[in-house]
Amino acid sequence: MNFGSILQLIAILAFGVGILGVAFSFTLASQGRSARGGVLLSVIGFIAGIVMFIISAGILIVEPARAAVIINVLTGELEEPARAPGTSIIIPGLQEFIIYPTDQQEYTMSGISSEGRQAGDDAVEALTIDGQEIRLDITVLYRVAREDVNQVHLNWQNRYENGFIRPTVRAIARDVVSQFEAEAIYGVDREALGGAIQERVGARMEEEGITLTSLLVRQIDFNDAFAQSIEQKQIAEQDLQRARTEAERDRTVASGLADAAEEEARGRANARLIEAAAEAEALRVISDQIAANPNLIQYLYVSNLSDNVSFALLPSDSPFIFNVDDFTQLGEDFEAPAVTETNLPNFGDTETEPGN
Repeated sequence: MNFGSILQLIAILAFGVGILGVAFSFTLASQGRSARGGVLLSVIGFIAGIVMFIISAGILIVEPARAAVIINVLTGELEEPARAPGTSIIIPGLQEFIIYPTDQQEYTMSGISSEGRQAGDDAVEALTIDGQEIRLDITVLYRVAREDVNQVHLNWQNRYENGFIRPTVRAIARDVVSQFEAEAIYGVDREALGGAIQERVGARMEEEGITLTSLLVRQIDFNDAFAQSIEQKQIAEQDLQRARTEAERDRTVASGLADAAEEEARGRANARLIEAAAEAEALRVISDQIAANPNLIQYLYVSNLSDNVSFALLPSDSPFIFNVDDFTQLGEDFEAPAVTETNLPNFGDTETEPGN
């Protein structure tokens, strides 16, 4: 209970005392006694009640986050600035006051009846530049500063929400939407749309002494046909991107296989070069040995015959038939070179005939 309420309670009690004084006066008078005491009591009670009532009416208590516009009832002028929160005095009968909130307030326009300030479907309907109809749910957060309360009162009184904020936001939102394509709003330009609406609404509200804290485009609804077409287009783009990714992966795999095949072929070629070099070196060694030991060929030939072979038929260009015993008795000073798989000559198929 504030101080003004206490004074008003005292005024009521004082008026009660005055009424009791009147009743007491009538009682004394009916008994033939002097009613002076009752009259005095009633006068004091009524005077005290009137004084307390006037005093209570002259006390202005402004609660936190509020501001009081003081109006001179004779001239219609407003006291500057508006009264701040706290207790102050006004002149009853000459001054009136109206309390305005200065804390942050919210105004919502929504297609869901339980969310918006207005009952029923209150979404903002607008047309895009390409003729598509969209619906927007918008919430406006704003406040009226104490130094601007008098201006708001002069311009709108307590009608500033329905008379100014609501129609202004709806008109600006429609105008901004008309500058965008529906597909852009559906995609990357949704945030840009909200920013453009907020910028223009903020500038307009500032002209009227109202500070815009934030403007939220909470929901954007498109008609079903347009939404389905956009969804199908996005699915097609996703399929195309997937195909491109798979094609790139196949190209990468094919390139890797080609590189592997090329490396394998290069390895085989290097191995063949090494093998050919080894064979050439082996032939060179054999050639050197044959030059140094003319009987080496006959020796190698005989050494590879079976133990039970006494005679062998040589190729047609050789006029000799060798007796095995003649070639098994080589000189003591003859030393056959070491023969390996790399330097052993290939004589082809040789027909042998076992001895009789």
